[in-house]
Amino acid sequence: MNAVLPGAFTDALARHGDRVAVTDADTSLSYAELADRARAAAARLAPHAAVGERLRIGFYAANSTDYVVGYLAALFAGAVPFLADSAFGPFELARIAEDCGLDLLVHAPDADVEQVTERVPGAGEFAGGEFGGLTVSRVRRFDAPAPPLLPDTEVCRFTSGSTGRPNCIEFSGAAVLAAARNWVEGTGLSARDRIACLAALSNGLAFNTSLLAAFLPGASLHLSRGLPTASRIVRLLESTGATRLVAFPALYESIVRRSSTGGFAGVRAAISSGAPLRDSVREEFTRLTGVPVHNYYGVAEAGPLTFAADGTGTGLGTPLPGVEVIADEEGLRVRSESMGSRYLNAPGVFEARVDDEGRYRTGDQGHLLDGVLHLTGRTGRLVNVGGRKIDPIEIAEVLRKAAGVLDVVAFEAEGRHGDPVLAAVLAVEAGPTVQSLRAHCAALLPSFKVPSVFHLVDRIPVNSIGKPSVERLRRLLAEARSN
Repeated sequence: MNAVLPGAFTDALARHGDRVAVTDADTSLSYAELADRARAAAARLAPHAAVGERLRIGFYAANSTDYVVGYLAALFAGAVPFLADSAFGPFELARIAEDCGLDLLVHAPDADVEQVTERVPGAGEFAGGEFGGLTVSRVRRFDAPAPPLLPDTEVCRFTSGSTGRPNCIEFSGAAVLAAARNWVEGTGLSARDRIACLAALSNGLAFNTSLLAAFLPGASLHLSRGLPTASRIVRLLESTGATRLVAFPALYESIVRRSSTGGFAGVRAAISSGAPLRDSVREEFTRLTGVPVHNYYGVAEAGPLTFAADGTGTGLGTPLPGVEVIADEEGLRVRSESMGSRYLNAPGVFEARVDDEGRYRTGDQGHLLDGVLHLTGRTGRLVNVGGRKIDPIEIAEVLRKAAGVLDVVAFEAEGRHGDPVLAAVLAVEAGPTVQSLRAHCAALLPSFKVPSVFHLVDRIPVNSIGKPSVERLRRLLAEARSN
């Protein structure tokens, strides 16, 4: 089957030539320069593919121009890029490598990847080459055979899910291209736009709004490295003359708490997603900066779904082109032109969430008011913390392995600022402490999956049918905080 994305990128890079395509703190590449570097890197990747097989390349790095070069190189080489969150820890990375049958891993030179890579002749030949500051390593062979990809799969991304491990979503090239085209059309993105992107390109917020979507009309993409502190944000906005800011709600909340106003003179729109931004934060951000916040709703499996075009009202906006949203007693069900195909490493799980009409059950509850989507809760158990979906079952499994732990319940609770946080209540014997349990999690999980709140008890409270009572657990946390 002919691939879609190499042609789409080739056309965009050729049409926009000398315009600035992508920058980071150290590098600026025009569209023509990006094309040249990506083609050179693709030529070095091609020999590593087995005869008749598509090379599977994991990307495990922070945003940079090198990351974009590598992503395009993978596509141009006929490989399939697997975009993993750089916040994943070694434990999750090993699961991904084995579950998905990765061949190569693109990573920062100092990344902890020893569990999944091996030293073989040629494995480090890319370091310092066309991939710039990133290293390409050979992934060690696992006993289990690699699961076969669908013929039209061109990109894979990851999300937490009901399996207790990162689910690998397969996307056809047509779905990725549709997501970008519909975002451009639905949001008015143009060649005049300069996008300051503070979300990881592996995440749907950035992937769908700031990668191919930026290149189709000839906009420029500006990436930031390191933690998005207020001062770093100001420098990025001022140095690039950004017209769009793409970030998770936590960043806007941080700006409001610090009353930061510098650098926003040229910004026309701020894009927020991952979790609904509280109205009070949105209103205060706009008052401080003069910039409207446009909420955007999407789910990893279905791509971008709604956009709040005016940036002033409540809710998450109206459906984007090519999107259908149904809100009823079953929860939100969506159908889009940018739908994923399935989970590569969890057969049948994705398909079970699709109804007979091809609509994906999102796990969210909400309603449409005058065509605008408003969320009201969750039908499932996933916890949305800072835009990342976390499966509490995975967290509980990790904590149960700690010495002295009898039982665990992980769940969503309310943080000090009213934002959702991940909490864990543990029934323990003598010995475990909050500090030791936090260290246990930090050794096995990425930082964003380590619970913010730990509470130790003798016994987990249960309801009348013997299941843990989350209502009583939340009450325990509230009482502990008030004491």
